[in-house]
Amino acid sequence: MTEPHRAGHNAAVTAAIEGELRLLDPQVRRDPAQFERLLHAEFTETGASGRQWDRQAMVEALSENGLDDGIPIVASNMRGVQLADDLVQLTFDTDNNGRHAHRSSLWRRTELGWQIWFHQGTLFTPEG
Repeated sequence: MTEPHRAGHNAAVTAAIEGELRLLDPQVRRDPAQFERLLHAEFTETGASGRQWDRQAMVEALSENGLDDGIPIVASNMRGVQLADDLVQLTFDTDNNGRHAHRSSLWRRTELGWQIWFHQGTLFTPEG
């Protein structure tokens, strides 16, 4: 996993980036309790496969399958913008063992800290 360049990020964007990187961390993905703490109660995702997920489905899939094939997910080109006091949008790319996706996430500040509220992935073929 690559660390994003943090120059110029405010605290909200930095917190969202840190949360996103934790969601990609194999140790967090193997621990349903840690993973679930990062998901907002109203979390939804449109996965790169086209599948729709909610918080419960994602946590169940994690418990059943681990959502981790042991190969680290590499994140790159991570950028963030604070849209409101309690809302940050992140965009980035991932390489999951040769499966490339453009990704976008919305993170919300809650009483429990920053949690992912929405995520979408779109598969792409890298040029070159």
